[in-house]
Amino acid sequence: MEHSKISVVILNWNGLSYLRRFLPLLVERSRLPGVEIVVADNASTDDSCAFVREAFPELKLIRLDRNYGFAEGYNRALSCLEADYFILLNSDVEVARDWLAPLIRYMEEHPNVAACQPKIRSLARPDHFEHAGASGGFLDRYGYPFCRGRIFTTLECDTGQYDTVIEIFWATGACLMIRSEDFRSAGGLDGDFFAHMEEIDLCWRLKSRGRKIVCVPQSVVFHVGGGALHAEHPRKTYLNFRNNLLLLYKNLPPKSFRKILLLRSLLDFLAALQLCFSGRPKNALSIFRAWYRFLRIKPDFRFKREENLRLSKFAAKSLLYPRSILWEYYLKGRKYYSQL
Repeated sequence: MEHSKISVVILNWNGLSYLRRFLPLLVERSRLPGVEIVVADNASTDDSCAFVREAFPELKLIRLDRNYGFAEGYNRALSCLEADYFILLNSDVEVARDWLAPLIRYMEEHPNVAACQPKIRSLARPDHFEHAGASGGFLDRYGYPFCRGRIFTTLECDTGQYDTVIEIFWATGACLMIRSEDFRSAGGLDGDFFAHMEEIDLCWRLKSRGRKIVCVPQSVVFHVGGGALHAEHPRKTYLNFRNNLLLLYKNLPPKSFRKILLLRSLLDFLAALQLCFSGRPKNALSIFRAWYRFLRIKPDFRFKREENLRLSKFAAKSLLYPRSILWEYYLKGRKYYSQL
């Protein structure tokens, strides 16, 4: 039987310390037929490229002319590759032994699945799930993402409670396996997002067009998290809030979007107040900046929105978690996915 070709692609930007730490393990633990490892560099100014060339001359190195961000950086790197599957892997991820085989096996046996993710644990606390993906991502009716194993800041200990393969709404970009055909037919990642929530946007497009996304927790990786931007960095707050609004605008029908936008304006204002009172005024300002920028650039996304709605086979509300995760978490005290 001919083996499918799989390109494991690390998008790097000034991540020399991560490459030194995690790339040797990745190479050692990914020796399967048809698998190639690629480092795509977003115009790093450290010695990342020199390290890859000298320590791993057998690996493919793609050097981009400037920092295109996560989304467009991957788009440009993947356009240079020919493979049946792409695996987008953060540079700050340590893969477990035998991490790759369960993903390949599941995708080969389920052609109706466009993409999947492994179980993501924290490298700092290996018995706990990690924020970016945990054991599969979901989106509530107001656009707030949460995970099986992580709701807002509550990270569960992994005791095997989420070890079943399930269909999810979004797979994390920290380690995302996707069919190249699906990636390209959906238009890839939205480069205008730059970074953050672009994988949710891509998964939404795929699901609305009838393709499935799953979590395969038999595969495990460990994520540092916040490799490029710390979780509390104001720039991260800005990108998360701006891109979340763009995500909703691009994928929700007009009537639903107008209703949700009104409520979101109130909820985001309250979030900004909370950040101010907790001593993070720059993050609070980032929320207002995100709203200002969203309203300015919203007309530029009209074509993408119309295309998404035209190609959708399912109503958006049928794909989303039907209740408010804010209500469940803060008012009902349901901190764990299993309580929802």
